[in-house]
Amino acid sequence: MTRRRGLFAVPGPPIGGYVPGGGPLHRIPPGPKLLALAAFAIAIVVTQQALAPIPALVGGLAALALSLIAAAVAGLRGRRLLRVALGFAVVGALVLAFQAWQHGPIRALTVTSGLFALVIAASAVTASTRAEEMVDAITRGLRPFRRLGVDPDRVGLAFSLAFRALPEAFRIAAESRDAARARGLSRNPRAYATPLVIRMVAHARATGAAMQARGLGDD
Repeated sequence: MTRRRGLFAVPGPPIGGYVPGGGPLHRIPPGPKLLALAAFAIAIVVTQQALAPIPALVGGLAALALSLIAAAVAGLRGRRLLRVALGFAVVGALVLAFQAWQHGPIRALTVTSGLFALVIAASAVTASTRAEEMVDAITRGLRPFRRLGVDPDRVGLAFSLAFRALPEAFRIAAESRDAARARGLSRNPRAYATPLVIRMVAHARATGAAMQARGLGDD
């Protein structure tokens, strides 16, 4: 990929993309990684609810440090990690401000650090696991719930579409921003947002039409 200016043009996979490698996390099967991610999320929530404010903050920061180590092992470093952090920045700032207003700065830092730790940990999992392998693991894991009315294949299809939609969204966003810049309208939000929304809607409609042509989503 040619290097261009801007966040979306940084070489490498977009947020949530697979990073080829042969490290320890890459060698772990996707099922155990997903279970570990779920356990990590539960541990963060329980810690924040059960501990006093200062110990809970220490726990949140420890979880963030652990997730950053996992990200480094998965190959999510430098610009790739920066992209994940910038992708979280807007949501993180809103959460931080709201929590500070409602519960004070300690609680705000605790919740935001825990949420950021989950985002980094999830990114480490996706960076070290191919999308098709993750979808297969999810589908196999849900098969015992078929008797409860769960359709593992449909759930797997939903995850597959989600994994593919994110890189496509970043590609469209990059092209829309480059087109606005080429017309000298890089500071005009409408020149960027309007074609982005139109193209994303068109992509969603095309995906829906392709699924319908294959007989999916008819019932």
